[in-house]
Amino acid sequence: MSPSLRRVFLASLLRRRLATALSLLAIALGVALGLAVQLIHAAALDEFGRGMRLLAGEADLQLVGPRDGFDEAVFAQLAARPEVAVASPVLELEVRLPGRDDSLRILGVDLFRVLRVQPGLVPLAERAGDEDGRFAALQADNVFLTDEARVRLSQPHRGMDGAPQPPALEQGKLRVQSGVRGFSLELAGRVPGAAGVLGVMDIAGAQQRFGRVGVLSRVDLKLADGLSPAAGIATLSPLLPPGLALREPEAAAQEVGTLSRAYRVNLTMLAAIALLTGGFLVFSTQLLSVARRRREFALLRALGLERRELMHGLLAEGAAVGMVGGVFGVALGHALAAGAFRLVGGDLGAGFFRGLAPALQFDAGLSFGYLLLGVFAGVAGTWLPARAASRVPPARALRAGEGERAGLPQAQLRTRHAVAMLALAGVACTLPALGGIPVGGYAAVMFVLGGTVLGLPALARAALPLLRRGRGVTWRLAHARLSATPGQAVVAGAGVIASVALAVSMAIMVSSFRVSVDEWLAQVLPADLYVRASSSSGSGYLDPEALAEIAAIKGVDKVDTTRLVNLRLSDEEPLFSVLARPAQGNWGLPLVSGSMSPVEHVDSLPPIWVSEAAADRHDLQRGSRFELPLGGRVQAFAVAGVWRDYARQHGAALIESGDYVRLTGDERINDAALRVAPGTPPAAVAEALRARFGAEHITIALPGEIRALSLEIFDRTFLITYLMEAVAVLIGLFGIATTFAALATTRQGEFGMLRHLGFTRAEVGRLIAVEGALTAGMGVLAGLLAGGAIAWVLIEIINRQSFHWSMDVAVPWGALALFAVTLVVLAALVARLAGRHAMQRSAVLAVKADW
Repeated sequence: MSPSLRRVFLASLLRRRLATALSLLAIALGVALGLAVQLIHAAALDEFGRGMRLLAGEADLQLVGPRDGFDEAVFAQLAARPEVAVASPVLELEVRLPGRDDSLRILGVDLFRVLRVQPGLVPLAERAGDEDGRFAALQADNVFLTDEARVRLSQPHRGMDGAPQPPALEQGKLRVQSGVRGFSLELAGRVPGAAGVLGVMDIAGAQQRFGRVGVLSRVDLKLADGLSPAAGIATLSPLLPPGLALREPEAAAQEVGTLSRAYRVNLTMLAAIALLTGGFLVFSTQLLSVARRRREFALLRALGLERRELMHGLLAEGAAVGMVGGVFGVALGHALAAGAFRLVGGDLGAGFFRGLAPALQFDAGLSFGYLLLGVFAGVAGTWLPARAASRVPPARALRAGEGERAGLPQAQLRTRHAVAMLALAGVACTLPALGGIPVGGYAAVMFVLGGTVLGLPALARAALPLLRRGRGVTWRLAHARLSATPGQAVVAGAGVIASVALAVSMAIMVSSFRVSVDEWLAQVLPADLYVRASSSSGSGYLDPEALAEIAAIKGVDKVDTTRLVNLRLSDEEPLFSVLARPAQGNWGLPLVSGSMSPVEHVDSLPPIWVSEAAADRHDLQRGSRFELPLGGRVQAFAVAGVWRDYARQHGAALIESGDYVRLTGDERINDAALRVAPGTPPAAVAEALRARFGAEHITIALPGEIRALSLEIFDRTFLITYLMEAVAVLIGLFGIATTFAALATTRQGEFGMLRHLGFTRAEVGRLIAVEGALTAGMGVLAGLLAGGAIAWVLIEIINRQSFHWSMDVAVPWGALALFAVTLVVLAALVARLAGRHAMQRSAVLAVKADW
């Protein structure tokens, strides 16, 4: 294409400044949201991986197992192997800080081995020159902190309720907790080679002070020269007890990436729908621009411009819009990511990277990929209008009166194609997940959107006759216009359909999820009071003595206990949760299949109840045999039922407390559920518990408080989802504005004739507003139908394959009705404002072109 022709096409974008700016903004928002999600997650994952690499040091492999640790006898066995040059044992504890909501990670290390494997964890004593300083690291009551930990723990902390909490480190003493009892550790120095909030102790002292004698969390291995990690895993893995695994240090970051993948992909798909809505907006503006410039194109064709050149020129316009929008989107995406890091760190709302403070880094490859997506959206949105313009005969386009229809979709716009796309959506719903990603579900969403847009003219023809009677002249003219050109509904309504469908589907899904979670919480929290020593079982826990003291409190009628452990079933899977608690009586267990009765005639195995995620992942049902690595051995259970669990995405199981203690010998307890005697206020029991154990050593909550906090976390998790919905709806309103601005320009002759017939400017404005309301009404109606279908896909396909959760459908009818009415009213207002320029033109000049 010659430079002069390129200027002809690209200059039209400058003449349509409002439409071009809105199209740019729509594409920029779609690109920015998707890029920001990826940047935030990549930076958080990189920061997490960097921290893990620093802690692993020069280790080639890591022996890992249950979160609560494993028998240290395995360490001695591995250290004696010729394949292992150095083995460094580690005890990792999340230590509760009394009186504060946060915790401190303390690593117990072997000071004689850590230097050869993890030099970054070597402690430096404050008084290294004197006699006490040289042996400070070997003393059981000494702790060494990173610089960041010293600063944070020396300052007051703001709790979850906003109340100030005291410093944990004062005058060289660090207050910590083991079980329900607090004690102090002496700050003996620094850990200059480590980063983050971290403490280091001698492993023997950590085991003794925190009641973990004989237990390790992991073993870092440096292999013999010439032995690869893969060969080391193959040689050493057969020696390990069940529930333990060897892996490379980088696998920890990969595991966290797997945990957050489904959530991240769902957010990215929401951003993709926002970008798709921007593509529909480009389609609307370009289609109307083609109609308005019909004579310009016809003249160029008559002067020798070929169809192919005309189409390439229009595609260049779309590519330019996409390119500039993509550049702004990339810049805005980095700005959004930087703002998110300042406000919430690296957490996207689901809690996977809570506490991390990653730094934003420019990713050229990722940014270029999203820039190309912006260009693709611009070109894709322009392709149909460009093809239509290239096919219009020049002689026909030069005639007056052809402008309104040139390039607009015909009324019979491929209804059979819409049906075919909806059928393809149904087929896509039957596809299994690919690598844990519900690809079929996402494809079904796109097919539903495409089928609804293609079927909009048919829907308009079916719905408009119902609105024909009992209206004034303005209403009848608007009705006749839309009935005669239902393709206009596609042009203006395409973006509305996408945005409304997204908002409606997410509203239904989130409402269903929230109602289901609320009902689930009511079932799993049947007691009057809940007591725990810490959210981390590695430090705070309830032992048999503490339970006896709780049961002796006046007013306590019954105490039910829960023990939570996280097991490693295989090298590829995330940790699997096992809850040990009294199961009989069916209190607090929301079954979806099976029963609380043990299965008979299954080799006399103890019963187990698995969550929906565990049932899906391991293909379990009532009567199935399920094996777990408990107590260093593989233990078999018989599945008695399947229950709903929204707290643990990757699977959980419940076994009887007596079976767990018999198989493992572990008598620790995480939570105690108290039922008070009739007539006893739960608050009185809570005060007695605080007086007995100290308010800073235990956490007491009422069921209502736990439900309120859980729902608050739920709402915070979906906050970014609400933001993306609002952006998509805003883009849909942009589509209404640009469409009616362009339509008003092409219909100046029609408006001039109406003025000659007696219409005032205000009546013409009302006509445009009514047309905008009718058009938006058709788009909103189609969006409601599409949103309902997409909501079903989200609930039954995408959520089920991503998170393995079922939920009960709860449609927020009132909110949806208010949303629909508000959007139609806003569309009418936007259309009226967008057509204001056309109404200001002289009635004589408006019809001059048709004389």
